[in-house]
Amino acid sequence: MRVLWLLLLPLLLFARSPLAPIPQKVPYDKELAELGKVLFFDPMLSSDRSVSCASCHKPEHGGADDKPLSIGVGGQKGDLNSPTVYNSVFNFAQFWNGRVATLQEQTLGPLHNPKEMNMSDSLLLTRLQNSPYYPKAFEEIFGSQKITIDMVTKAIAEFEKALYTPNSKFDQFLRKETTLSPKEHKGYLLFKELGCITCHNGINIGGNSFQKIGTVIPYQGPSPHDRYEVTKNPDHKGVYKVPTLRNIALTAPYFHDGSVSTLRQAIKKMSYHNLGFHLTPEEQEALVAFLHTLTGQQPAILREGK
Repeated sequence: MRVLWLLLLPLLLFARSPLAPIPQKVPYDKELAELGKVLFFDPMLSSDRSVSCASCHKPEHGGADDKPLSIGVGGQKGDLNSPTVYNSVFNFAQFWNGRVATLQEQTLGPLHNPKEMNMSDSLLLTRLQNSPYYPKAFEEIFGSQKITIDMVTKAIAEFEKALYTPNSKFDQFLRKETTLSPKEHKGYLLFKELGCITCHNGINIGGNSFQKIGTVIPYQGPSPHDRYEVTKNPDHKGVYKVPTLRNIALTAPYFHDGSVSTLRQAIKKMSYHNLGFHLTPEEQEALVAFLHTLTGQQPAILREGK
């Protein structure tokens, strides 16, 4: 099986996006993003004021959640693992099933989800309008103290746009500014030779295609809110957006169901179910070492004050 896979690999790699470093600067509106930052961390945006966007997208955890399934209003568990919000500006679609195209559209999903923030637009706008801070803050940017849901989602989306993490060791390697250690380089070569790069490619090393866990050997696990929910195509059952590998060493647990707790376990499962063979312990270690080189700088907007 492994020999067959390696023979087919050149065909699978054809026309795939190459790996590319994250830009060191991504243009965004600083004042609008700073307003979005306040909103992102404000539990007022949930119906019982118990959670904020940051509750499930923790800055200290690579912009993801440290729980397999996030906890929303009333202590309810969500249906899917919360993916990292870092570098989401580079994704070709948002949510695991890719049901919306833009960051602004995405912001409404958690706000309206009854298991997450359970907010109506009317209640949210009433709270913001009656707060001592928000009417003035929105007026400074939009020229009006009358807040609309479009203003709110634009601000949050602009903050999320600013959550890019440049200058990982691998980015520096791609720019020929540093070298990888022997183990990291071996992992990089394996990443390409084994075919991981067929799905994890482009600037986000993922986030630009849909795939199924278990393309070779079926994966037994829950698959709620998959691509089939969007397309109604039976072939899309169990299919999800390929996650970014950026900052992957920080964002455990893994997979859409949060069922995998370590990078080594994730590599073992992916090689078995999607490649059809087991990797040696040495190969696993090398791939783990390579994946650690994908940890970038914390977003500047989180490190800097206004």
